[in-house]
Amino acid sequence: MNKHAIYHIADVPYAYGVEKDVLKVRIRVAHDEIDKCEVFFKDRYNGEDEYQVKEIEKRFVTDMFDYFEGEIKLPSRKFKYNFKLTGCNREVLYFSERGSAKELNKEGGFQFPYICNADMYKSPDWLKEGVVYQIFPDRFCNGDKNNDPENVLPWGEPVTTQTMFGGDIQGVINKIDYLDDLGVDIIYFTPVFESTTNHKYNTRDYYKIDPQFGTVETVKELVKRCHEKNIKVLFDAVFNHSGRDFFAFEDVIKNGEKSKYKDWFFIHNFPVDIEKINYDTFADNVSEMPKLNTENPEAVEYLLDVAEYWIKEVGIDGWRLDVCNEVDHKFWREFNKRVKKTNPEAIIIGEIMHESSQWLRGDQMDGIMQYPFRELVMDFFAKRQISSQEFIRGLVQNRVLYMDQINRNQFNLLDSHDTERYLTTCKEDINRLKHTMVFQYSYIGVPYIYYGGEVGMVGEGDPDCRRCMIWEEEKQNKEVLDLYKKLNRIRKDNKVLVYGEFECLYADDNVLITRMYDDKDSVVTILNNNEEKKSIQCNKLNGKYFDMLTEKEIQFDGTIELDSNEMFMIK
Repeated sequence: MNKHAIYHIADVPYAYGVEKDVLKVRIRVAHDEIDKCEVFFKDRYNGEDEYQVKEIEKRFVTDMFDYFEGEIKLPSRKFKYNFKLTGCNREVLYFSERGSAKELNKEGGFQFPYICNADMYKSPDWLKEGVVYQIFPDRFCNGDKNNDPENVLPWGEPVTTQTMFGGDIQGVINKIDYLDDLGVDIIYFTPVFESTTNHKYNTRDYYKIDPQFGTVETVKELVKRCHEKNIKVLFDAVFNHSGRDFFAFEDVIKNGEKSKYKDWFFIHNFPVDIEKINYDTFADNVSEMPKLNTENPEAVEYLLDVAEYWIKEVGIDGWRLDVCNEVDHKFWREFNKRVKKTNPEAIIIGEIMHESSQWLRGDQMDGIMQYPFRELVMDFFAKRQISSQEFIRGLVQNRVLYMDQINRNQFNLLDSHDTERYLTTCKEDINRLKHTMVFQYSYIGVPYIYYGGEVGMVGEGDPDCRRCMIWEEEKQNKEVLDLYKKLNRIRKDNKVLVYGEFECLYADDNVLITRMYDDKDSVVTILNNNEEKKSIQCNKLNGKYFDMLTEKEIQFDGTIELDSNEMFMIK
């Protein structure tokens, strides 16, 4: 037995409370070495009674490791526990805080001292059950030409980093019925606050809606109308940096070292030099976006007040946090407290494009924009450059980083305002997009649509991915639109797709069969990610099923014949 592979700590995501007296535990072992895993547990103060024993299941598999996971329960909420590992060769090993041993350590073990209510992470059901739709306001719909900025271009003209088209909040209000019919539950807006650019990530005034988008009253009407349709609204918070014309930075430019705001930023020396950029900025010397110092108490209080203000003032339902991985954890913990105090049902989603466990312990973010998910589906479905086994292993490796509750909150995006359009990545092959969509709705996490993706919009990287929304029906891809509508209905009607467990039944030769299941229900997805027909054996599928995509009955007898690019979603 490979002892070097065995790993457990009494902390997230290897041990955490899921109910007041229920502890979820996970242990990592070498791949294909352990046949059985049992947990010996009891009250940490109980020195007399024997350990209770519970076998836990192998839940995650990669090419290097297997992960066993299960729940143990004690009314006292105070746990001491050991693992018993039985190898495939019948070798037995016990594992505790002291390491491995041949005998059970009756005196020692891992300790989870107490499941505290305040430490148990919970998120609102509306987040897990939702479907996200991202809107880049200037490009979605022009509903009020009276607030158009100067030199606005005709709708649909080629885009540059400077062009503006007049999209606004009224335009979104005018299209709420469209979004409701699509099946959207959550709208995420890129920044709407006053700014000089079309993207608005260089904020001038955090308390003012940009006039080209409307007013506070317009936004209040938007939120009211959305809430009437049970659609939630998220704003984009840019707290890593401000715009160069932000009042505090302008004061530093004017008054230099005498400015009372000089410590709101990272100024290397005075006076501030916009040309030489002698201050920290977003990314690499972007002069228009000076980095904010979230260790400064006054700056922190200003930003936290902004977060609270928009939840109270217009009733938004949470925040998406731009470049949040470059801001200190202390600030985000305070941010979380302020937001949740203002509205316990509000959510916080981080823009992080990589492994994010240090932000996803439950005290900062509720989830992230799942760019690792995007990269995997892109490589498997769009580019077809990794195998189905590599694809599944990559998903598992990402999932074991987080608590189960966090995984269900992740925004599983295919593209965004910062990426090439997914259909462009697919070289405009609709079958590859459709396969990805079906998998997106068959996996743990929140499906995410970037505006226009539902009608087959294409575009290279920024700024081309930010083209104007296509509203002419004759130019929309109705096949893609209808599939999105169908998938959204399927997800709403089958809560197992939200709360169920994920399992891979078959992964070989670019064919994928996966299942979302619970004690009562199951949905199986079959995807032939090939141009050729495939014949496969999957003995777990035997009998009559209903395909929710074609709305027809289908029979399997263990042998499955698949046409080119064929897909099923059966129950």
